[in-house]
Amino acid sequence: MAQFSMEDLMFRPGLMTGERILITGGGTGLGKVMAEACLMLGAEVYICGRRGGVVEETANELMAAHGGKCVGLACDIRVPDAIEAMLDQIWADGGALTGLVNNAAGNFISRTEDLSPRGFDAISNIVFRGAFFVTQGCGKRWIADGRKASVVSILVTWIWNGGPYTVPSAMSKAGIAAMSQSLAVEWGSYGIRFNNIAPGPFPTEGMSARLNPSQGEETGGAYGDMSSNPMGRVGDMRELANLAVYLLHPLSAYVNGQTIAIDGASWQATGGNFSRLRSWGDDEWQAARQAIQTTNAKDRAQRTV
Repeated sequence: MAQFSMEDLMFRPGLMTGERILITGGGTGLGKVMAEACLMLGAEVYICGRRGGVVEETANELMAAHGGKCVGLACDIRVPDAIEAMLDQIWADGGALTGLVNNAAGNFISRTEDLSPRGFDAISNIVFRGAFFVTQGCGKRWIADGRKASVVSILVTWIWNGGPYTVPSAMSKAGIAAMSQSLAVEWGSYGIRFNNIAPGPFPTEGMSARLNPSQGEETGGAYGDMSSNPMGRVGDMRELANLAVYLLHPLSAYVNGQTIAIDGASWQATGGNFSRLRSWGDDEWQAARQAIQTTNAKDRAQRTV
């Protein structure tokens, strides 16, 4: 369901009119939240994902709630040719994008000694390679057209202190952080900006299903008991949506090359990662693997690309 009303956003109506935003992984979770906020504020929004039916359903749902233009596109960002075809379609459907949100991700908890090459690739091909090739594809078009743009990538606070039991994600997200800092300098002269958001615990279906299937969203899901968070709670989706809109809008044009944590100071207080899983034994890890495999099977059944 659509989540917001205008009272949930700190910006004036119509703020994003004239903006054209692509959000990868935009059919669910944080991507859907950011898509909704941009659409409500007047942007034309494109969302993509491997589950074509999901992104189409989300696009229709958001337009029914708020009007405007939201287009759902099936795209596997692990495949550079598929990215190019999607970007050709977007550019032909109204012109250049003005903003990109690298949000598509995959993650699951695992002892690193248990990881298979396929499991490692499942994360790194989406997060590391996928984000790069979408960014490069947009960037080449922006540079050729002389267009300014804003790129926002969704990272994790583990880029600063490591991600035990989520090593492929931590490695991949740290790589995207390095990409953002590098291109902020390399492409800054073109007016193309790069900034990152590092969310803490925001309850989503994916977070609970693969990062701790044994706990529900009401207790912080993958992050467990929230009493260790200095603010004692998970994040509110409105908070992340407002930050994303700010970074995407042209009036934040001097903000470049930055990563902003939005986690209630969790990583300063606790590390913000999964180090607490050091207490798990073989039985807990076996149960987690089985639950994650069940979730993955359900997900595969919904993919169209």
